[in-house]
Amino acid sequence: MTKEDLFQVMDPEGQADLAAIEGISEADRMKMYRLMMFTRLWNTKALSLQRQGRLGTLASVRGQEASNVGMGLALGPDDWFCPAFREYGAMFTRGAQPVKLFQYWGGDERGAAPPENSHMLPVCITVGSHLCHAVGIAMGAKIRGDKIAVMSSSGDGSTSQGDFHESLNFAGVYKLPVVFVIQNNHWAISVPLHQQTATETISQKAAAYGINGERVDGNDVFAVYLTVKRLLDLARSEHKPSLIEMVTYRMDDHTTSDDASRYRTEEMIGPWRAKDPVDRLRKFLIANHGWDDNKEAELQAELTAQVEKSVQDYEALPLPHPTEMFDHMYAEMPWHLLEQKDRMLKRLGETAR
Repeated sequence: MTKEDLFQVMDPEGQADLAAIEGISEADRMKMYRLMMFTRLWNTKALSLQRQGRLGTLASVRGQEASNVGMGLALGPDDWFCPAFREYGAMFTRGAQPVKLFQYWGGDERGAAPPENSHMLPVCITVGSHLCHAVGIAMGAKIRGDKIAVMSSSGDGSTSQGDFHESLNFAGVYKLPVVFVIQNNHWAISVPLHQQTATETISQKAAAYGINGERVDGNDVFAVYLTVKRLLDLARSEHKPSLIEMVTYRMDDHTTSDDASRYRTEEMIGPWRAKDPVDRLRKFLIANHGWDDNKEAELQAELTAQVEKSVQDYEALPLPHPTEMFDHMYAEMPWHLLEQKDRMLKRLGETAR
């Protein structure tokens, strides 16, 4: 597989192969746009809150909204999703509440809890470790005979982790119903892709593990949705695992503690501005579904109000008790943490909670 082998349905100007997307209804196309726009507005607000000291360190998703929303909407209701830390759009498709994500990035671990029955794991900060979790869920599903698929998502940096290779090898050997999504945004913090791997593409790594590998335009929400849906169907029906490389770009710093201007230039970023996933889908809607400036303004006003309401709800939440730092470490707290928690309670002048 070469860099030329890139599946695309809609080009950067919003011109699409209408026959290829005839199975995606107008309502679903609008849903995609709505979720992508909400993700961008939420992300913009979160960055603002972080700069004001009202949130902790944050990983921006700007530029990757199509990859996020496309893969999230392709999941079936009983499928499992294992996200990393830059998957807000996909998490919103699974019912994640924006106030909860604010709470999580505000340093309150209670915000990490996924919605009940969402079949979604919490955010995983440790790079690549959740691919093992996806494989474990898929193995359990196969043993039980459940007709479901499991999907993980991570960045290109995760492909240099041992967990990536172990997970793909295990999935290939045991023929598990799992799809590994790699959002290739070209940067692992400050490490560019060409220093991350010697292979021409990430998707070609799949061949070494005997699984399917495909490469898709990650800024084309239609191409993402169609590819992920097809491979999830294959995982459910035939227990065939797959690796999907979504070619996209990280438009902002790695996190708010990073300064990307130290290692990349505007000349590197500029070409990707013209491929913006939100602008691309908007152009398509204007050309094919009568979208206009008035509808755009109405939608942005509605979604902005929702984001602002979630900020108010987040800042109205009671602060976590100091001892909660112990409560989220183990299912059953070990003796040494029990002792530490007890010492803290005594220092606070409280009894056991």
